[in-house]
Amino acid sequence: MTIELTRLDPSQFRAVIVERQRDGFSAGDIDPATADRLEQLFHRPVGARDAVRDIIADIRTGGDAALREWTYRIDGVDVETSHVDPAEMATAWAALDQPVRNALMAAAQRIREFHVLQVDALDRGAGGAWLHPEPLGRVGCYVPGGRAAYPSTVLMSVIPAQVAGVARIVIASPPAPSGGVHPLVAAAAHLLGVREVVAAGGAQAIAALAFGTESIERVDKIVGPGNAFVTLAKHEVFGAVGIDQLAGPSEIVVIATAGADPAMVAADLVSQLEHDPLAWAVCLTDDAGLAESIAANFAEVAGDAARRDIIGLAAGRHASVVLCATADEMRTLAAAFAPEHLSLQGAAAEALRDSVRNAGAVFVGSMSPVSIGDYVAGPNHTLPTQGAARYRGPLAVMDFVRWPSFVHLSDVEFDTLAPVAIRLAEAEGLAAHEGAIRARMHARQAS
Repeated sequence: MTIELTRLDPSQFRAVIVERQRDGFSAGDIDPATADRLEQLFHRPVGARDAVRDIIADIRTGGDAALREWTYRIDGVDVETSHVDPAEMATAWAALDQPVRNALMAAAQRIREFHVLQVDALDRGAGGAWLHPEPLGRVGCYVPGGRAAYPSTVLMSVIPAQVAGVARIVIASPPAPSGGVHPLVAAAAHLLGVREVVAAGGAQAIAALAFGTESIERVDKIVGPGNAFVTLAKHEVFGAVGIDQLAGPSEIVVIATAGADPAMVAADLVSQLEHDPLAWAVCLTDDAGLAESIAANFAEVAGDAARRDIIGLAAGRHASVVLCATADEMRTLAAAFAPEHLSLQGAAAEALRDSVRNAGAVFVGSMSPVSIGDYVAGPNHTLPTQGAARYRGPLAVMDFVRWPSFVHLSDVEFDTLAPVAIRLAEAEGLAAHEGAIRARMHARQAS
């Protein structure tokens, strides 16, 4: 089977963007095989959202026993105790080949050096009012499993939390067939000094982190990507606990102009499609010959890929090349799509670096592939998807810091501000608010 890019014109791609925006947050769509699996688990037809709600409710009331039961029912692993022994993590680290250990250490160092630059320890304000940065007390970092192991996500989630000063960090990740978590995840946790790792995945893990069990203390915030069930669970528990974002399937948009290497562009498109059957890969170009060359290279690279089944499913839904008239049209379409990853390749495309908008991460030039950003460039690889790049960027140190406000007015400040507050309280009809201020005014006058 040939895996091909769909050819679209700008108006057709605009229609795709409108449809995507209309769908909004859409983690609940499941394929027929998953629907059959849910029916087996719940003994009745059930949608993804209702399944997640049932699991969360069960964990809230059943605690550790319910977590163990759902882990066994979904993952087929009977985890007697969900916490991974730190000695097992140390063993996993020692068992890694030295080149892999070296790569993890180099990536951790680069990521930490980048995130340290984000630390903001200064109070913000003037006079008797200010904001003060405080790290969160306890954070849960979700690390996906399933189709692959993601030690890189351990680094990307834990390091900014550590840099922010979070004292207590717990990792949750699906269990390995033999128990515990995937050795690469365990090894990365050991490298970073995380001693609390929970072998649980999916909605059941999110519920345990959000509400706690007998053995798992609830967290203040949950971060990290996951599948549709993880994302739906984060959506459900938000409010009871903070979350970073609702991560959907991976997305890449490449703006390619004259001088771009079609083989490199094609490789970048394929690299993001291998993540998920619902991933997006779009190339915007103003060069018809380049468009055809990219499409030809894409078919060749995708057809030879180890994960071509997943790539083929994704390409059939969300992979296209769009022939545009001008650089401004490409920039406008990219901003409307608001991609997770935006790659600029070719001299004219690279010249757009400072004017592009609404991208979670921008990669400029042929020597800046998204794949390096996934591992070691420095910025976080946990990025906004489904258009969320319009209002946020990568996971960062700031996501692990809260900024409570403090008010400590001097007598002079009170005397200046009280009449203003009284007029506004009167306008809003809140007499008790006015009374609390006047009581202090009377006390000041009596002293």
